[in-house]
Amino acid sequence: MKLLKLVPDTTNIDFMRVRNIALVLSVLVTIASLVLVGVRGLNLGVDFVGGQMIRTTFAQPVDVEQLRSRVGGLGLGEASIQEFGGPTSYQIRLPKPEGGENAANAAASRVRQMLGQQYPGSRVDSVDTVSGKVSEELARDGGLAIVLAMLGIALYIWFRFEWQFGVGALVTLFHDVSVILGFFALTQLQVDLNIVAAFLAVIGYSLNDTVVIYDRIRENLRKYRKMAIVPLLNLSLNETLSRTIVTSGSIMLALAMLLFFGPDVIFGLTLAILLGTFIGTYSSIYISAPILVWLGVKPDSFLRTEETEAAPARQSDGAVV
Repeated sequence: MKLLKLVPDTTNIDFMRVRNIALVLSVLVTIASLVLVGVRGLNLGVDFVGGQMIRTTFAQPVDVEQLRSRVGGLGLGEASIQEFGGPTSYQIRLPKPEGGENAANAAASRVRQMLGQQYPGSRVDSVDTVSGKVSEELARDGGLAIVLAMLGIALYIWFRFEWQFGVGALVTLFHDVSVILGFFALTQLQVDLNIVAAFLAVIGYSLNDTVVIYDRIRENLRKYRKMAIVPLLNLSLNETLSRTIVTSGSIMLALAMLLFFGPDVIFGLTLAILLGTFIGTYSSIYISAPILVWLGVKPDSFLRTEETEAAPARQSDGAVV
């Protein structure tokens, strides 16, 4: 019985033919994403800005403006209300009240009482309270974790391969993170610690796919020293295409099921990883590989280093003989 092959062994797709178009598209999308983040900003959750987050479910759809007016009438500060996972589920975000934990509990009780009176059948699913000091630490540590992860990955690939590969990996990761940030700025989905975890997961997946492709490119650079760099990159990408499709496809299929049928509380996390998996697969092919051409890598770029390393081995073999 023959094994099922999604990608035939004879596959020969000319990925590099559209590398310049992919470059322009990637640059435009990255710039647009950064502009969106700068102009619209991110909808930061209480994890990063402090305050109270009250998630509630109503018996039927409600008028958001009326709900905002009623919550505002409690004198707890300006309320931010957004739909959360469905037409009857909402999250109410309030500023952190003065007076510590007792004041926070009292504010939540007032909101719960108002909802019970004005919206019979409604229920409060959760109440999260984060102080301003804690939120600043979480924002700083979350951003630092992402930056350090990207730098650590670039350094690892630099030492594992050559500096051109490290630069390629760093540019690829910067592209992936920028596009996902732009998506969240565009949609105004809430960014909390779950999304930071999603960024780290996306960085890890993109790195894994990039390293697999880079490793095959390095093997082919040693094997086909007279082949031009563009055909060599096409060969390497086609040789790893089956692994890329199977891995990315299975991950995205599982995430899609989780996105549509999973709990609302992980909707943002699932969506971020799903989007990141798709973008990471694209960037591994159309950014990490073509950037080697733009950085001047050629089949004989690393030949001197390899011959230097091989010389002692040849001398040793001669001495033994």
